[in-house]
Amino acid sequence: MVFDSGRDTRVLVAPALFDEAHKLRRFTVEVMRRLGGSGIDCFLPDLPGCNESEQDLALIEPEDWRMALEAAARHFGATHVLAVRGGGLILPGKLGGWHYAPVKGASLLRTMLRARILGAREAGREENVDALMEQGLQMGLDLAGYSLSGEMLRQLGALVPGKQAGITAIEHELVGGRSLWLRAEPDEDPAQADALAAVVAVALAA
Repeated sequence: MVFDSGRDTRVLVAPALFDEAHKLRRFTVEVMRRLGGSGIDCFLPDLPGCNESEQDLALIEPEDWRMALEAAARHFGATHVLAVRGGGLILPGKLGGWHYAPVKGASLLRTMLRARILGAREAGREENVDALMEQGLQMGLDLAGYSLSGEMLRQLGALVPGKQAGITAIEHELVGGRSLWLRAEPDEDPAQADALAAVVAVALAA
């Protein structure tokens, strides 16, 4: 999705990852829409193996996502990057910008493992984190509807928000409201979209 009017300021959006991507999709687009109205072009690419990408997610590693974002940044002539949640774990190099609501890869992984264990329990099966991870590291694992390779699981668990030069963290408390990624279903909050877009727009105008 793009909001492209050929303007000088051009923001590449690194989307949230896995199930959080679905829960935050409308929010992300609404932030982009507001930035577009403020004179800022925005670009939201599909990561390899996700959404309309034809690549097999089971063959993808986090580095593939980072390289894809770097390619997208070159393609669109991005001047800045706005990462949402786990998108900050795969930031393209050299671009300054913002990381909204930083999260560790291990935290994303734990959330998906818990969801799988709860689903198994409801189906009358018992699973546990240690056994699932042992299986996953050897043969890959389906989590939250995503087929993840052992290498994806290994790398994801080690990823932490970087201290990349020029990247400013925007904690969720600055935006306010209940965290959308914690809601049971995808949702939106215009006030949160207004707040995040305002933070970015004001920073760009400074």
